[in-house]
Amino acid sequence: MSSFCFLRHMPKHRSLSENALQLVAQRFAVLAEPMRLRLIQALFVGEKNVSELVAVTAGTQANVSRHLQTLTAAHILTRRKAGLQVYYRISDPTIPRLCEVVCGAIEKQLTRQAGHFSVKK
Repeated sequence: MSSFCFLRHMPKHRSLSENALQLVAQRFAVLAEPMRLRLIQALFVGEKNVSELVAVTAGTQANVSRHLQTLTAAHILTRRKAGLQVYYRISDPTIPRLCEVVCGAIEKQLTRQAGHFSVKK
């Protein structure tokens, strides 16, 4: 499953099948890891090789490679070899938008919460 597009086209009153719910849960499980989100964030600007991703995320090569493998298996990233280097890029075009929606919602929530603590004069 490479995108959530099937959800967008569903009528709001229609329930998802158990199989569809399982696929959605698996996608969110892959994204529910901070290092994987760091890797995705690093790739928003374009493809990078493993060494660059290790430097940007401050992870170990083994840990970064393991997470890259998971993201690639989930069809979120794609890889290409150039000589001895392996380059990764985001292959699922819904990922940047999904991150934008989630981050925007969190930002709004935090702004509302901060408003509760502001001092009124």
